[in-house]
This record gives sequence, structure tokens and C-alpha cells, in this order.
Amino acid sequence: MSPACILKPLMMDFLDKLNPQQRKAVTAADGPILVVAGPGSGKTRVLTQRIAYLIASEGVRPWNILAVTFTNKAAKEMAERVKRLLPDQATDGIMLGTFHSICARILRREVEYLPLESNFVIFDSDDQERIVKSIIKEFNLNDKLYRAVSIHAAISRAKNELLGPEDYPINVYRDEVIKRVYVEYQKRLIASNAVDFDDLLVYTARLMEDNLTVRDKYAQKFRHVLVDEFQDTNLAQYALVKQLASHHKNIFCVGDPDQSVYAWRGADYRNLQKFEQDFPEAEVVLLEQNYRSHQNILDVATSVIDRARTPNRIKKKLFSDRGAGEKIFYHEAYNDYDEAAFVVDTIAQLVLSKQFEPGDCAVMYRANAMSRLLEEAFLQARLSYKLVGAQRFYGRREVKDVIAFMRLVHNPSDEAALGRVINVPPRGIGDKTLTTLYMVARQNEITPGAVLLDLARGAESPFYKSFTGRAALPLADFGGMFAKWRAAAPTSTIVELFDRIVRDINYKAFILDDETEESQERWENVEELKRLALEYSDRTLDDFLENIALVADQDTITDANAPTLLTLHAAKGLEFGAVFIVGLDDGIIPHSRSFDEPEQMEEERRLFYVGITRAKDKLYLLRALKRGGRGVTEDTEPSRFLEDLPAELLVGKTRTGRPTTTFSSTHSYYRTPTATESKYSVPPPSRSAPVAKPISNRFSSGDRVKHQSFGEGIVQESRIQDGDEIVVIEFKSVGLKRLATSLAKLEIIP
Repeated sequence: MSPACILKPLMMDFLDKLNPQQRKAVTAADGPILVVAGPGSGKTRVLTQRIAYLIASEGVRPWNILAVTFTNKAAKEMAERVKRLLPDQATDGIMLGTFHSICARILRREVEYLPLESNFVIFDSDDQERIVKSIIKEFNLNDKLYRAVSIHAAISRAKNELLGPEDYPINVYRDEVIKRVYVEYQKRLIASNAVDFDDLLVYTARLMEDNLTVRDKYAQKFRHVLVDEFQDTNLAQYALVKQLASHHKNIFCVGDPDQSVYAWRGADYRNLQKFEQDFPEAEVVLLEQNYRSHQNILDVATSVIDRARTPNRIKKKLFSDRGAGEKIFYHEAYNDYDEAAFVVDTIAQLVLSKQFEPGDCAVMYRANAMSRLLEEAFLQARLSYKLVGAQRFYGRREVKDVIAFMRLVHNPSDEAALGRVINVPPRGIGDKTLTTLYMVARQNEITPGAVLLDLARGAESPFYKSFTGRAALPLADFGGMFAKWRAAAPTSTIVELFDRIVRDINYKAFILDDETEESQERWENVEELKRLALEYSDRTLDDFLENIALVADQDTITDANAPTLLTLHAAKGLEFGAVFIVGLDDGIIPHSRSFDEPEQMEEERRLFYVGITRAKDKLYLLRALKRGGRGVTEDTEPSRFLEDLPAELLVGKTRTGRPTTTFSSTHSYYRTPTATESKYSVPPPSRSAPVAKPISNRFSSGDRVKHQSFGEGIVQESRIQDGDEIVVIEFKSVGLKRLATSLAKLEIIP
């Protein structure tokens, strides 16, 4: 009897627990399938049961299935659910993981086609920015005009669009500078035998596109390709899954364009539309039954998202069997301190009355900086809380130090790791010595790590005389330790190597030097990292370093029974009994950066929708009449999104006594279009914006300007388009922005 015949009865048991639409998706025939899954509609259940169905009912071998998602947490949950559905032996061999981890696996197997060695390392955000900074300095660029963060963001966007350094488009002088930095940045990555996160996707997508043998190998191997959170894919990810599904055409995508909130990192909800164009025969299944929230919460969410002006949007009617539930509570605080105090007091009451456990409550905000007052309020009330996405464990200095040492041992070409630890703890190797080290390496066409390893021989090294005696000695000493670690690595466990490095550099004494509570906590972080290393006793250093590099913010959420403080972006994919959304003031939600850019405004609307749909039982919406900014208290206006909420579903009053049935309707962006206007046309400017359209250029490249929200910036480009002047400005605060001068309030600074 075949394994499929044995498993089919088991399969039928859990199919009976699905609703009709879920079952339709899980049991769909071969071919392309698009599942548009509303929030809380059981998409993870559908994905995992689809995998189980393919194995148990269709006889698909586990190793012929590829399933990709975005976080390690989601991948782990999917894997555990599949194993609970089927016996262990039935699931062995499934390739299930994040986009980045799966690409890393493929690239290590196919490294012969890459300009890399198989032990390549993955540079994190700090490493990437450090390299860009060094290039900006080496090129003698103005680091105020060409900020490393902004330049790297442009490079990352190009990679997401599969544009290499040679393909980078040049429209203005700034583009030419970015291209030069991009070329050098990529050279240095390769010289360091390293990739950044974007490279993992780009290298894999290009490998599949350029090498038919490799593409056919994987496209034939993976009979079924399943993609989670499809609305969050960028162009490179979409190209990749399309290539991997090119042979069998069995691609199963689950997503919701209404929850696409990561455009800033390259995600493009329009990939769902591309999918329907590329696979016109695709079956589309809507999941509209919500298992998370009460109906009132869903109705408020629907009222917000249905005002979206997204072309060809697939509308969903979310419904729940959990009943109407309580109305949504709206609170208008006098200022941001009162707002934070209200949140903490309300959570305390909810817990005291035993309506919720502390961990069932979450406070969501638009930007990380807004956590400060909330944290202070929790501390003042002597209540614990947990913070998501702020200083992550893997972002702490001491943790990054030890990881960098291990990266360097694993890959001596890792220039970013070398730059971080060569003088940690201080050993007399200053910037001048480091500059000379890099210069000697480039002159001899080898890596700085190779120079250091050779300097371990002392005066016998041909490089020794390139340095002053004062500089050569500490370099040779460090090179000696480095060489010993390299020699010991092949026969050492990860923990043994960890202990040796920490002992040799006397890192404990360095950390505990001032004997403060903070230094003790830092040493505890080092010990916690060692505990993690113990979990890799039977795995390789490759595995250890790769998994650390690919960990996401949500993967670091603890199970502590305490309220969670997090941004709306970080909240995606989570759920809580009681949700508090603070900062519902125009300029915060939606963010002021979206005022002049309709696409960004639509994403702000989706972000608010995501926050609302995280709530299961209670939803609190809050704003403050006054907020402190730059040391000055400023009056605020209600969020324009509040205008879309059905009055009959809200309780609470404003501080002026005004009921929540009406909010100021001065925001022309969301006014109802007239019959003669296009449904998706950009509406006229707000009342406070200049009405007259310019017919000639008012601004020139190099002009210094000031924007009401973005502050000061320098005009990079100005052109007339559709009867309006479009300017590209580099702002100190937010980087490059493209604005229409008829909408943006720009003041020329003499």
C-alpha cells in the first residue's frame, strides 16, 4: 500500500474542519492558485494543510515541495503545524524557510557560478552602512549631502528591482554618484567574500534567469511552490518564485494587498496583479471568514480600507462568527503624556478585573520614538512591558563584537568584521594603522585579513616593514591570535571556538571593567549568546552565523507575560486581545511624509487597517490635542482616517464634549470625487496649499529649501510635468523625496 493511501484517512479528518473557502483552496487542482486571505482568515492553516494535502492525498514527495515565507518565526510555525498533521517520516525533506534562508542554501550549493566562496558571510545592516560610509569618505564626498543611509537605500532599491551597478539609471548628477558608490560597494562585498540581504535574492534570481541548467534543476525538483505573504514580495522575489515554478506551473500564493505595508523595503502589492497577468488561468480563492476579531472591529477595519483608492483592488467582506462584540473606544487626551497615562491605567484595570492577562495587551504606534513616553508611563506605574523592534538582542554591541570575531575566523576576507574587532578590546591599532593595512592589502591584491595572518610570522613577513614598529607589533600580535583561531576552527565545536576567542582577548575583563549593573547585563548578553551556540553543537559555524544574520524583529519577541509595545509595521502577523493604537493625529497617522505623495498615503491607510485587525476583543483608538516636538508643545489635528469610522460603532467623547460622530473634514485628499472625475485621479490640493499651477521652473538644482514637515533640503532636480513643477529634493531628515510644488509647501532659503 502506498504512503498516500495510508495517509488519506488522516487527511480527510482535518479537511472536515475547514470552512468551504479554505477547503476549496487546500484541495485545488494543480496549476497556479491565488488565495486572497483577509486578516485572521486562517492563511497559515490553509498553507500548512495544502502541504499536508499534497503529500497525503496527491502523493507528492516532501522534497518536491518548496514553501517560502518572510520570518523565521512564521517558517518555524508552518513546519511545526505540518509535522503535527502528518507522521515525521512523511514530512522529511520539505524545503521550508524564509526567502533569504532558502536563497542562501541554494547559493551555497551553486557557488561555482558566483564570484564567491562557499563560506561567504552575510553582512547585516550595520556592516553594509559601514562600508558605504568608508566609500563616501574615500571618494571625498560631502557626507551631509550624500548620507550613507540614503545612498545605501538607493542601492537596496536598485537590487530589489534587479538592477546591478552597471544597469543603474542616471537621470541627475546624484544618480551618477550613487552608481559610483554602488560599483565600489559591490566590489568590496565580493572582496570580503560577503553578500548583503538583497544579494541573496538578486544572485539567486539572476542565477535562475541566466543559467537554464540550474533553473531547470530546481524548477523540475520543486513540483509545488507555495508562497506566504505574497503581497510583501519585491520584484526580485517575484521573479525568483516565477522561475522556480516555470516547469510545473504549480504555484500557490497566499496574500492580501490590503496588508501591504512594506513599500519602503521594496515590497510591491502589485505583484498580485502581475501574477494574474502572468498566470491568466490562475484560480482565485477569497478567504473572508475571520476567526480572530469580533464583527464590530472588522466593520471598522472595512470602513477604513474600503476608502482606499487602489486601482483594481479586490474587495473583501470580512465576517465573523464571534458576534458583534464591544464598540470601539475612542479617547482624546489633552497631551501625549496623558495619552500614555491613559493607556497604562486602562491596561492595569483590564488586568485587575481579570478581563485580560498582561501579555494579551498591545500598544501600537507609527514610529519607534513614540515608545519613550509609554515606557516612562509603565515604569512610573511599576508595570513591566516588552518592547519589539528597538534594541534587539542581536543588535547589542557586545553580541555583535563576538559574532564579528567568529565571522572573521570563518571568513578572513570579511572586511566589515575585521574593521569592527581589530581594536576590540583596545590594542593600539588606530585609524592610521588600519588605513595602512587596507592600503598594503590593495597594493598586493589580497585581503586585509590575509595580510594579518601573514603578519603572525612577525619580522619574517614581507609586509612587516610596511608598518612602523609601533604599529607592526599589535598587528602581529592580533594576527597571531587570528592564525591560532583559524587553525583550531576545523576541529573545534562552536562553543569551544567561542570560549577560546573570548578568553584570548580577555573580553570578560573588558566588559566588566567598570563593574556597573549595565556592564553586568552586557556580560549576561555574551553568556546568552554562548547558550545559543550550545544549541548548534551538532551543526556548522556556517549554520550558526547564517541563522543569526537572518533573524527578524518578530523572531525576537519573548513569551514574557507583559504588554507589548511595538510599531504598526512590526505588528503585522500578530494578534492581541486588547489593542491600543496611539497617535491618531494628522501628521503621525498618516505620517506627514505621505501628505504630498498619494501612493504613500494609500500605504498609511493600509497600515492603520493592519493595526485595527490585530485586535481580537477590544480596540482603543487614541489621539492627543497637544504633542511635544523639538521641545515645543504643538496643537494637533485629528487623523483624516478618523473621518471614515462609522459613528455608530464608536464610544467615547472628545475633550471638548463633541461626540465622535463627526471629525474635521478639511482633508481634500479623501473627499468623494465628482461624477466627472476619475475614480483614481489625484484630488486637488488642500485649502492651505497654493492653488495656482506653475508654468515655469521656480526651483533650480542646488537651491536650499525648507519643507513644513521634512525640514531643510537641497534641490537635486526640477522639471515641468503635467502642468506642475516636480522637484527631487535631498532632505537631511528623510533623504530623497519627489514632490509636486503645487502641493508641497516649499520655502527657498537664501
